[in-house]
Amino acid sequence: MASVTSLASTVDQRIADALSAALPEAGPASPLLRRSDRADFQANGLLALAKQLKGNPRELAARVVTSLPADDVIKEIEVSGPGFLNITITDRAIIETLAARAADARLGVPYEPDPGTTVVDYAQPNVAKEMHVGHLRSAVIGAAMVEILEFTGEKVVRRHHIGDWGTQFGMLIQYLIEHPHELDHKGAATSGEEAMSSLNRLYKASRTLFDSDPEFKARARDRVVHLQAGDKETLALWQRFVDESKIYFYSVFNQLDMEIRDPDIVGESGYNDMLEETCRILEESGVAVRSEGALCVFFDDVKGPDGNKVPLIVKKSNGGYGYAATDLSAIRDRVRNLSATTLLYVVDARQSLHFKMVFETARRAGWLNDEVHAVQLAFGTVLGKDGKPFKTREGETVRLVDLLDEAVERATAVVREKAKDLSEDEIAERGSQVGIGAVKYADLSTSAARDYKFDLDQMVSLNGDTSVYIQYAYARIQSILRKAGDAKPAAHPELDLAPAERALGLHVDQFGEVLAEVASAYEPHKLAAYLYQLASHFTTFYDQCHVLSDDNPAELVENRLFLCDITARTLHQGLALLGIRAPERL
Repeated sequence: MASVTSLASTVDQRIADALSAALPEAGPASPLLRRSDRADFQANGLLALAKQLKGNPRELAARVVTSLPADDVIKEIEVSGPGFLNITITDRAIIETLAARAADARLGVPYEPDPGTTVVDYAQPNVAKEMHVGHLRSAVIGAAMVEILEFTGEKVVRRHHIGDWGTQFGMLIQYLIEHPHELDHKGAATSGEEAMSSLNRLYKASRTLFDSDPEFKARARDRVVHLQAGDKETLALWQRFVDESKIYFYSVFNQLDMEIRDPDIVGESGYNDMLEETCRILEESGVAVRSEGALCVFFDDVKGPDGNKVPLIVKKSNGGYGYAATDLSAIRDRVRNLSATTLLYVVDARQSLHFKMVFETARRAGWLNDEVHAVQLAFGTVLGKDGKPFKTREGETVRLVDLLDEAVERATAVVREKAKDLSEDEIAERGSQVGIGAVKYADLSTSAARDYKFDLDQMVSLNGDTSVYIQYAYARIQSILRKAGDAKPAAHPELDLAPAERALGLHVDQFGEVLAEVASAYEPHKLAAYLYQLASHFTTFYDQCHVLSDDNPAELVENRLFLCDITARTLHQGLALLGIRAPERL
């Protein structure tokens, strides 16, 4: 079905046409329409227009009102203040627009296939290391952006740039060669926890030996050379580390209710064969130059405290490659082999300077240009309740699995307290959906660039801006629909709407516009805010407009059930795009 034009767009077009008719000398002008507390919408564009035409804004506004024909969309329009237009929509227009949305599986949200391809780089854990709270934001924000972009028509390629290469693997592999029993299971690891505890033990033991035994350190460094040269025995042991780590990664991502697919995991090792060519191209084109034996790229605006330029080091003086060489090779691969037109990196804000330098280098090399661009969706730090970076009492970084387990435990207690007719299995399932949803929502409801406090008590609260509040609104609607018996949702455009019904309907109608804004600006927090406001509008509607009252005529019951139903579908779809489940019962 074709997309449904929102009421805001319809009104905006009507006012723009009236402006052109009343003031042809002004040329095309924007009404600057926005939602208003005084009416349904307010148009503020006449102030700037009056300034441009050197006229009286109230007189201009009156001329526009006169040229607006009465119709079935605009019920009332009045001039207020220094030339604002306050516009009230007809009840019929609200219900008819929502009925058109309800008839479409996509709720009338446009699906506009984009000829380009966006590669989203997110969820980048490190092989042989535990995932901690710092890995949460990249995974959650990236997964939401993938869903939102795909829903609006973007062709998306997922990429998980895992840390699976470099010096530490020489240390780990050499230790395993000398202590072959250390990674022996009866077969492969059967669980993520088993895989990680084994890898963790191995990492700590090899690190202790590496730091205390100079001869082992030398052998480990030689092993890195073997790894980079493609030695078969070394590569086979390296692959064991990667495979064991993937068992662990998948278990954590599964707990996060997030799908990570094997072909999408292309770690640092995936670009190893391109590194030398990348460096050669950069040096031959003059983008990179030799400085003190290293291959570097310099920038006029990147300087150290001493005032000297700080370079991006592509190749070290000892012949080793830095992160820049891998990141630049990944850009070449994604542009050339994946036909990427947008590269979206969901990466910690503390890496902003590195990526600014990498992107500028790629532009100088011609890999990025006006048609192909790269964006860092930079995110802030997860803080504890004290406002400091989130650590355990011992000062350790918080393990992600521990944090998720506690969130589910807290949420399960909340569900059990509220549950009336749920079995223990259902309570456990809902507890997981609510707990994981709470963690994701707390992250996504904050602007990505900002730090946020990780407060589980607040996250699983039924009150305030939480996913639980939104999930509860959805479950409450499902309960109403179950209780409705023979009464079925049906739109009745001829009915007068109560203020709470109008407010709810107008907010539901904004869903597509919000998604378009979120997709273009990479701002999932705006979708979270929209859903919280929608749940709040529903709560007001529920309090003020009795849906299944025996005193209500059948048409009123059906119309209110219709408003319930489309609200529930919008909540469900919006939560799904954020990667959050909407249980039917809570």
